Amino acid sequence: MELLQQLIDFILHIDVHLAEIVNEYRTWTYLILFLIIFAETGFVVTPFLPGDSLLFAMGALIAGEHETGLNIWIMLIILTVAAILGNTVNYKLGSVLGAGVFKEKNKILKLKYYHQSHEFFEKHGGKAIMLSRFLPIFRTIAPFVAGIAKMPFGRFTYYNIIGGVAWIFALLLGGYLLGQIPVIKNNFELVIIFIAVVTFVPAIWAAIRSRFQPKKIEAIIEGEDTKA
Repeated sequence: MELLQQLIDFILHIDVHLAEIVNEYRTWTYLILFLIIFAETGFVVTPFLPGDSLLFAMGALIAGEHETGLNIWIMLIILTVAAILGNTVNYKLGSVLGAGVFKEKNKILKLKYYHQSHEFFEKHGGKAIMLSRFLPIFRTIAPFVAGIAKMPFGRFTYYNIIGGVAWIFALLLGGYLLGQIPVIKNNFELVIIFIAVVTFVPAIWAAIRSRFQPKKIEAIIEGEDTKA
């Protein structure tokens, strides 16, 4: 519970916490953010790490009136590489581990997360890899599901690169260009909450739908286990 409270506090006051990281670690901030983005997109067990809010806040911080010593273009390149590599690792893990890692009572690898991402993947095909970048939880699970489904690696990489570039540039540059506008700067916590709510709505909706589709979830998992 304490860990959850710390995570919520970090997200809601992410601009303050990022400023502290920059002041403490300076250019090492590039590596720290690289690891966060890589972990969020690369490991199916870390969907709780901040992504959208972190990118927007970092962009706003670099553009701010206080000198950070960080370059927006270097940050764009480093985090784009992290996002693409993360998804690639996640895809490989999915192809090796399979759907059996998702369990009904698992607190992190919940069965409903797999079902939601599988349904999203089936509906949108390869574009799901690109679209999922902008959806928390989905962006962590989707490449794993693509690996389970044995999506051709070349096709996966195509959408992975497009989605990774679009996600990092949209959020990081969005914060850089908009974060210092007075109305946004003076209400930054509300902006972060707005971003979190908007991006989590699809996941919440999918979770509600999955509660009414238990048989379909079991059939999907049983089918994947049979293939394995």
